[in-house]
Amino acid sequence: MTVMDDWVTAACAELGIDPGEVSVPVVLDLAKDVAHQVLRPGAPVTAYLLGVAVGRGADQAATAARLSELAGTWPVELDGTGPTG
Repeated sequence: MTVMDDWVTAACAELGIDPGEVSVPVVLDLAKDVAHQVLRPGAPVTAYLLGVAVGRGADQAATAARLSELAGTWPVELDGTGPTG
């Protein structure tokens, strides 16, 4: 097991979540897309929003794909505040 596996297993146990319901690659890919295409601090916030949506019954992979697509269409700021600044 990796440190990530150990962490997710421990965090899931603490929260009463089945670790099999958590797709770490899906969450990390979404965070990467938001961090690189929108802004870095948006990555953990978006991961949280994904969790809220999934907790309300949304499909994790489909919701992450929708958010990644949104990030991919996000306008790039050229004033120094966006990912190309």
